[in-house]
Amino acid sequence: MLVGVLALQGAFAAHQRALAECGVLTRQVRVSADLDGIDALVMPGGESTTMSHLLTTSGLFDPLAERIRDGLAVFGTCAGMILLAREVLDGRPDQRSLAAIDITVRRNGYGRQVDSFEADITIDSLAAPFHAVFIRAPKVERIGPAVQVIAAHDDVPVFAREGRVFVASFHPELTPDPRLHSLFLQEV
Repeated sequence: MLVGVLALQGAFAAHQRALAECGVLTRQVRVSADLDGIDALVMPGGESTTMSHLLTTSGLFDPLAERIRDGLAVFGTCAGMILLAREVLDGRPDQRSLAAIDITVRRNGYGRQVDSFEADITIDSLAAPFHAVFIRAPKVERIGPAVQVIAAHDDVPVFAREGRVFVASFHPELTPDPRLHSLFLQEV
């Protein structure tokens, strides 16, 4: 299995480490040719407006959107969640979304950098809680009917999926726990 990691900006190296712990090969994705031959893609946290701009200027946005529409499994964390959401609140007017999962998210929905926090969340398929790191995290404000909520924090969805598209409003790559990456890989 070969998993691409979007490497335009953000915590892509930490995702590569987590995926390596799961025993899979990774490839950094920076241009459309890097999508060739990958079985799945991870979209890291970072700054969503910058990542949207870089996806467009690199010529990667449209080929990536096509691959996702064709069924590419994708896991977006924090900014990756924002980029995959159908609707983004408090984004810049020129910010683009891949609209791959039927959710509405608010950028920095939990507040600014100083409002960042950590919390243990319960995920039904995991035996023990997962320690989640929320940094300027997006907040889910609407979930479409086909979206499955996998975990919530204070009754707000923080980990969800629709088909082969997974999103988390936190940063699983910033913990030493690769269980969420493993959970995603089971669906690839």
